[in-house]
Amino acid sequence: MIDPFLVVFLALLIDAAVGEPDALWGKVPHPVKLMGSLVKKCDIQLNHGDHRRLKGAFALAACCALMILIGLALEWISIYGIVDVAVVAVLLCQKSLVEHARIVASGLRLSLEEGRRAVSHIVGRDVSKLDHSGVVRAAVESVAENFSDGIVAPVFWYLVLGLPGILVYKLVNTADSMVGYRNSKYSEFGWSFARLDDLANWIPARISAVLIKLWGQPYSGWRDIRRDAAGHRSPNAGWPEAAMASVLGISLSGPRSYDGSARQYPYINDDGRKAIGVAYLDSAISLVRKASAGLAGVVLLLSFVA
Repeated sequence: MIDPFLVVFLALLIDAAVGEPDALWGKVPHPVKLMGSLVKKCDIQLNHGDHRRLKGAFALAACCALMILIGLALEWISIYGIVDVAVVAVLLCQKSLVEHARIVASGLRLSLEEGRRAVSHIVGRDVSKLDHSGVVRAAVESVAENFSDGIVAPVFWYLVLGLPGILVYKLVNTADSMVGYRNSKYSEFGWSFARLDDLANWIPARISAVLIKLWGQPYSGWRDIRRDAAGHRSPNAGWPEAAMASVLGISLSGPRSYDGSARQYPYINDDGRKAIGVAYLDSAISLVRKASAGLAGVVLLLSFVA
């Protein structure tokens, strides 16, 4: 029988070392890209006319059923867990998360405009008027949230439900980033995708906060994390962000703009430092690497005791 904890440990090592090599994914489409194409086709075919919420739920069910079938087929052909390790490694994003964040840090060290340009690739907010601190804040938030969505959650759902679980999670998470918006186009069609994504990330987000806090500053601030996370606009993203803000001693979230519309979101860790430099982004990257290593250590230990 395949040891799922050992699979995760090996996958984490491979992803940390190899990441997403252009030599491979420049020739064949990445599985997440294929998932995105599937969601886009559903959007084009179904997101119009009446009963959009029902159509969205149907699309979600059909896409998840397909992921389950693919996952079961991959498990059936997996020999000594090799396919499992490969699939899990491909669906993690440790190295790519760090690389994207470092690109923002490098750009910001050159100029504010380069920093804005780099961070625009990893966040959805308007970046044209972000100051130095705003760019750093946006990047740190992305690092914290993607630690949960891109590392902890895929690991969690593989351990719980195997390859079908991790494939369904990545499909739902990808779909949420495409159609899970509260606007006139997607508020109905994307409703089921967004709600399932909230549910799928509920436990992983809180595990992520614990990992960040444990490997950063474990002796105080736990109540503050719960308080700040409860006030966040997202039921999940606030947890890793609040943990990151607590460890670094900075304020995250706060006012920003989307599509030219100002949003007066409250700060997380409002008493923290608001004028922040690129060194704080470096610290966030280092903290996520430590937390990822800690996660690998935990699953390796579990492989011996489970």
